[in-house]
Amino acid sequence: MKIERLKTDLLIIGGGTAGCYAAITAAQNASQDAANLKILVVEKANIKRSGCLAAGVNALNAYITEGRTPRDYVEYAKKDADGIVREDLLYTISERFNEVTAHLEKLGLVILKDKDGKYVTRGNRNIKINGENIKPILADAVKKLPNVTVLNHVNIFDFSVHSNKIDGAFGFGIENDTFYAIEAGAVIIATGGAAGLYRPNNPGFSRHKMWYPPFNTGAGYAMGIRHGAEMTTFEMRFIALRCKDTIAPTGTLAQGVGAKQVNSLGEVYETKYGISTSERVYGTVAENLEGHGPCYLRTEGISPEQEESLLKAYLNMAPSQTIRWLENETPSKANVEIEGTEPYIVGGHTASGYWVDTKRATTIQGLYAAGDVAGGAPQKYVTGALAEGEIAAKAAADYIRKNGTITAKISVNEIASHIAEIEKYLRNEKSSQTTENLEEAMQVVMDSYAGGIKTGYRYSENQLNQAKKEIEIIEKLTDELSAANLQEVMYIYELKERLTVCKSVIAHLAARRETRWHSFAENLDYPEKDNVNFRKYVNSRLENGEIKIILRELTAEGQRNYEHQH
Repeated sequence: MKIERLKTDLLIIGGGTAGCYAAITAAQNASQDAANLKILVVEKANIKRSGCLAAGVNALNAYITEGRTPRDYVEYAKKDADGIVREDLLYTISERFNEVTAHLEKLGLVILKDKDGKYVTRGNRNIKINGENIKPILADAVKKLPNVTVLNHVNIFDFSVHSNKIDGAFGFGIENDTFYAIEAGAVIIATGGAAGLYRPNNPGFSRHKMWYPPFNTGAGYAMGIRHGAEMTTFEMRFIALRCKDTIAPTGTLAQGVGAKQVNSLGEVYETKYGISTSERVYGTVAENLEGHGPCYLRTEGISPEQEESLLKAYLNMAPSQTIRWLENETPSKANVEIEGTEPYIVGGHTASGYWVDTKRATTIQGLYAAGDVAGGAPQKYVTGALAEGEIAAKAAADYIRKNGTITAKISVNEIASHIAEIEKYLRNEKSSQTTENLEEAMQVVMDSYAGGIKTGYRYSENQLNQAKKEIEIIEKLTDELSAANLQEVMYIYELKERLTVCKSVIAHLAARRETRWHSFAENLDYPEKDNVNFRKYVNSRLENGEIKIILRELTAEGQRNYEHQH
């Protein structure tokens, strides 16, 4: 491999929603300053179609509609998560929802408007958009910035951290056989959450037909965990309620046409279990276990206008569902069958991720987190990720100015050590193990023992102990893997990242000895909620190879200025 040393003021790892907006914000902030920041965005795919918005989206699910306030949004998110949120983080994003939306519209996003020129709402917090090209719009805006460089198809796999301060990161170019050692004044991690930890709904050839991007491996989480960053709420897994087989979103059906959840007897069951995000999944699982399945969203009899709006809406984000309707029965003729997905770890819908302060600083100095990788603020969606990208960029820029110019900090020995590991996989003789086999084994373990689809998302302490033991065995087997090229080396690192996240998930599930969110964390040993001992954040930090659990008190009611000490 060629070796290339790069130096930048601000390194942004991940060119998804939050990463792109962080670059836009940092560049605009720099242009107003005498000393322009040098900004580098590194993306393992291509920023034009990477991340959660790759295929588009048909609504902005976090917006302060007319008559509502940021406080209303904070209360909604807090209620949905049964109190386990950081109110200070939710405030800082909800106060920016409308501002970032207006900026997106200026960049070219089509937002639907009524005859009076007002945004068309969908429920109390959502507005409708034509969002098939939302990611290219963001990517184009980044590419036009004079002080921003984008490295596509470069996989970042480790941070450079000394004395709990980040100095940069290491990666390799998939297409140019180049090893990169990148020194930076500050780093924003925006790599998204983790999919592929559990066995998915559709196995084999169709295994990547899932709710969350299959290429999001928890890389940002894993790098932070290994370097001792404090993480939070990994036990609040996210399980999406989706259209069966296509795994298309159900929110458009529930909110767009008011479709109710019904069982095979035609009974509306959502009122029986509750309508929070986790309760909607739990009710569906419970009805199936009681023999009342399959379960559906009731769309039979909707008007022709409603049906047409659904067909168009799904073309903006999940065209396979529109195609399925056109090939079979349209939604007005047949109800839409629904199912829960496998669990994901994602800070945009639940509160899993880095433990950050209101500036999105992690507990590693100089490292900031934004979007799905940042914890504490669930229900952030697209606009929340944009808002966090903005907050992190401004804070990182301030940090760089206060700490002066960059000096070389990544040693030759560090580079040699990382290259040696990569070359080991390239030199290894062909093993009986493959990344695909070990990934499938990992998913079976998590599915069977850590609350996957197979067990109705339920788990016990004994099962979690078994999961931990088997995940550690699989992790050791990764040393034997061989690779023919850097693309295959990337698959090995992705597997290792997932295994690191799996261990944290298992530790967090075991630590919360209650059931606060049905299905998301269904603990058979502790089936009731325990507000005395667990109305707290369950945090963790890797110390001497073991995950240490830290219980932290909730932020005070309405608190807006919590900060942590490094």
